[in-house]
Amino acid sequence: MTVESRPRPALLRVTIGSFVGTVIEQYDFLLYGFMTALVFNTLFFPSSDPTVGTLVAFAGFAIGFVARPIGAIVAGHYGDRIGRKSMLVMTLLVAGLATTAMGLLPTYATIGIWAPVLLITLRIVQGFSYGGEVTGAVLMTTEFAPRHRRGYIGSFVPTAGPAGLLLATIAIMAVAGMDRADFLSYGWRIPFLVSAVLVLVGLAIRATAPESPAFTETRTRHSAPILEVFRRHTRTVLLGVGTGFGFYVVFYVLLVFAGSYLTTQLKLPAQVPLIAVAIGSIMVIVLGPLCGSLSDRFGRRPMIVTGSALSALFSFAFFTLLGTGSTPLIYLAYALAFGFMTIMYAPLITFIAEQFPTAVRFSGASVAGQIGAVLGGGLAPLIATALLLTASGIWAVAAYVCASLLVSLASALALKETNQSDITAE
Repeated sequence: MTVESRPRPALLRVTIGSFVGTVIEQYDFLLYGFMTALVFNTLFFPSSDPTVGTLVAFAGFAIGFVARPIGAIVAGHYGDRIGRKSMLVMTLLVAGLATTAMGLLPTYATIGIWAPVLLITLRIVQGFSYGGEVTGAVLMTTEFAPRHRRGYIGSFVPTAGPAGLLLATIAIMAVAGMDRADFLSYGWRIPFLVSAVLVLVGLAIRATAPESPAFTETRTRHSAPILEVFRRHTRTVLLGVGTGFGFYVVFYVLLVFAGSYLTTQLKLPAQVPLIAVAIGSIMVIVLGPLCGSLSDRFGRRPMIVTGSALSALFSFAFFTLLGTGSTPLIYLAYALAFGFMTIMYAPLITFIAEQFPTAVRFSGASVAGQIGAVLGGGLAPLIATALLLTASGIWAVAAYVCASLLVSLASALALKETNQSDITAE
């Protein structure tokens, strides 16, 4: 049975299952990022200097990314060996349990050093589960989709990330308006505990989705797919890392560092970055499928190069607009930054996944993506905060973001175009 002849209801179930599951897992993973500057720097990483406390908390944020390549290797191995669907059920379940447990943790004032130790341990578990989530979800959709619609169908998974981000933003805004004492006492826990309900919904949806037909028709012959990836596809992995690097830097600078900068340096209310991120998330949700569809028509590579270039050019203007302290200009800055970023983001994971043959696609794309996430996103808030303390201040941060995007641009140019390739024939 060809891809084009596969029943539409099955494709719809796969797309919905991948979208909803990724929304929930992204909600879980990004909730920690939001709470880093709002709560964790005070309740779990106390310090007499707020900047130092935030810096230490961001180090804990980065640790979650270290586990992502490990999760990518494990999920990739079994995803290529026994199937995509079973790995997606596992990643969602593990992430949900870790996030719910975060909402039950005692703070530093109660159990001392064990509080940050337990928090970081759960963050590592989150990172492990997320390592195989996004790539696996993209594979399920793109391997099911017709060739001429892979970019469009595959873009729903990247769009699910900002949808999860928007959900996390709404959850935090719902409790951030509480009395400060109540928020620090129990209010911050509520969004984490809500994850338990969301995960049950996600598992119920994913359980009805069929297995990827490309996997079913082309089961791997390799006992260790990851070794095959590094034996035959090392260059592709390295270029995949580079292509995703700039996106992860700009995304987590926007999501985590900029929010901390607005509240701790510019002394703006916490609602300002939360609303700004919500506006940016809506931009991605609206533009994501459009950019994915354009990648089917014009190619993945031109979209990624264009998005990288526009984002790099805008990086200095972004921080200029933030520095005004004007709420409308800050919201405009976030809307434009997220909009430019979407041009490269929507086809990014599909583009990287299409570079690898079916037998090792889960392993190759997961490892390439997650190493890029570690080097880019995991370290971005920490590096940006450290750069802020230098003589160049915020302009050093802008230069860092700009340079990272140029790395993505150059890496994408070095990879082959894939929008017309037959990925099921490999």
